Amino acid sequence: MPVALALGVVLGVLGLAIGALLGNSIRRRISQGRIAEAERDAATILAQAQTKEKEILLEAKEEAIRLRAQVETELKDRRGEVLRVEQRTAQREENLDRKLEALERRNETADQKEQELARTRTELEELRKKQLDEIERVSGLTSHEARDILLAEVEKEAREEANRRVRAIEAEMREEADERARDIVATAMQRLATDVVSETTVSVVPIPSDDMKGRIIGREGRNIRALESATGVDLIIDDTPDAVTLSGFDPVRREIARLALTKLVSDGRIHPTRIEEMVEKARQEVEVGIKDAGEQAAIEAGCPGLNPEILKTLGRLKFRTSYGQNQLMHAVESAHIAGMLAEEIGAEISICRRGALLHDLGKALNHEVEGTHALIGAELARRCGVSPAVVHCIAAHHEEEEPSTVEAVIVQIADAVSGSRPGARMETLEHYIKRLEALESLACGFKGVEKAFAIQAGREIRIVVKPDEVDDLTSMRLARDISRKIEESLEYPGQIKVTVVRETRAVDYAK
Repeated sequence: MPVALALGVVLGVLGLAIGALLGNSIRRRISQGRIAEAERDAATILAQAQTKEKEILLEAKEEAIRLRAQVETELKDRRGEVLRVEQRTAQREENLDRKLEALERRNETADQKEQELARTRTELEELRKKQLDEIERVSGLTSHEARDILLAEVEKEAREEANRRVRAIEAEMREEADERARDIVATAMQRLATDVVSETTVSVVPIPSDDMKGRIIGREGRNIRALESATGVDLIIDDTPDAVTLSGFDPVRREIARLALTKLVSDGRIHPTRIEEMVEKARQEVEVGIKDAGEQAAIEAGCPGLNPEILKTLGRLKFRTSYGQNQLMHAVESAHIAGMLAEEIGAEISICRRGALLHDLGKALNHEVEGTHALIGAELARRCGVSPAVVHCIAAHHEEEEPSTVEAVIVQIADAVSGSRPGARMETLEHYIKRLEALESLACGFKGVEKAFAIQAGREIRIVVKPDEVDDLTSMRLARDISRKIEESLEYPGQIKVTVVRETRAVDYAK
């Protein structure tokens, strides 16, 4: 608006100046008429300038009105925004005030509850003391005695829970491991199919005729006494035709006597001096045969590099039997089985083979040294420089030591498989019956056992318990106790499965 006004003023002044100049000039150069005309023109121009000024002023006023309206609109918007911000701020302050009030109320409530809780605790403690005093007065027990009783009950419950967990874990392990174990053992047994030869503990020497019996006895029995003295073996000369029986607890001595007597019968010259010569030759032959047998067994089992003393002792097992099974054949067979099992599960094959081959090494010495054959064999192997891992397998195969390696467990399994498979071992009917009777009577000696039956040729004992005296958890413990008692008290080949059966029957009659 000021610009338009200034422009109008300038134009007006300019118009006046021009009019004055033109008027002076026209007045000077033209006539009075022309001056009048010029004045009319100037008046016209002045009128136009005034009109223009009014238009400019009008436009300036309109612009000013528009700008004012715009400014007022902006101010109104800003005022509205400020008002909204103030409202939100006020609302937040109001919310904060309410929250603070609520928090203060909660704190007050918490303080009150804490005070009430403290009072309640005090009252409960006083009540507990009164109850303890009353319980002690009524029961006649002090708090320590009651605590001991309670701990005993808790311990009992914990044991029962532990037994339940053990049973569940054992069932899960059996479910997962039985199939895999059966496959491995079955594969090993199928890969090794050897002939089993049952041997006796008495040697028989054939003779050409019964007249030879008299020559063996000699004048006043001097020949038979000399032979028995030189070999340490009893000669049994009875009515058996064309045969002389040799009996002795040492199989090596019995073999020496058999070879010496066979040579004497073939030679025909039988007298004390000749007997001593033949016995010495037979002893040398047996020693050579023992060493050769040990070396051959080591080669067959795939265990080279054994100590000569170990090989010599191992060869003596050729003349030892267990329930009719030759011990050297059993050792070689166990080595093959252990090697195959180790290969199946990824164990150390060399350690398993050597441990299985030497596991019964002590049986060649156990009548000369005190102790079990497992510990005797382990000590001999340790002295001869056998590796500690193999020594542990020997010592642990009957659990005189706790097996701490998978190789030791494999040797146990190989020994059991070789000794317990059908036809591997034989025993007399009398000894077999006595073993079954001892097994049944041992089981019947436990409390709560009603009946016991030895089945599967003595490889399983099935026990029926009284259900009103033995619960499920006790039956689990009973099976373990009987297993341990059998291990401690009886001698048996392989292993014996202990099965405890508990059942409740309800009988009624419809009339």
